[in-house]
Amino acid sequence: MVDKISSWKYAEEFALESEALRIARLRAEEFDVEAITAATGSALAVLAASLNAKTIVEAGTGCGISGLWLLAGAPKAVLATIDTEPDRQAAARTAFADAGIAANRTRVISGRALDVMANMADGGYDLVFLDADRETLEEQVTEATRLIRPGGAIAIAHALWRDRVPDPALRDDATVVYRDVLRKFKNQKDYAVSLSATGDGLLIAVKLR
Repeated sequence: MVDKISSWKYAEEFALESEALRIARLRAEEFDVEAITAATGSALAVLAASLNAKTIVEAGTGCGISGLWLLAGAPKAVLATIDTEPDRQAAARTAFADAGIAANRTRVISGRALDVMANMADGGYDLVFLDADRETLEEQVTEATRLIRPGGAIAIAHALWRDRVPDPALRDDATVVYRDVLRKFKNQKDYAVSLSATGDGLLIAVKLR
């Protein structure tokens, strides 16, 4: 390994963002919303495309950046995206419109991710992306495993949480939550699991049966 940090930076800058994404990212900065990186977005687009996703759930709408990437990879999908902040949801609607996404391809739902997901249909979704409340992440994962069909996938952003997760000496609440979620999937025989250092860490788990 000559320079692992340079390789990570090169990979992070490899993905190209559309004009609509660029504007959405500027809007997220105005709202002080931490958005996924372009590399994380492109990984989500590839995942959505590989699943030929038609139904996607997103916990944590933000200003629409992750939603734009998911829909870019799945041009026939309907995205149900959940958030508690009306101003962010309005920004996401604007981002979707700027990208020319038909209104019937998005359902912007107001509420806590866990509460909304609890009312969604078993096995009714191809992909669930989790980037919402860390406090309920483990419960969200439980709901997500119920929501996805066999062959469907769960993706979790910030899975390495500020590069803190690999250090067992770090025991703050957020780090412990992500570490516990990773441990849960690592021991699951019903999922094919991948953990990458993309962005702030991206976990992908595909349901085998």
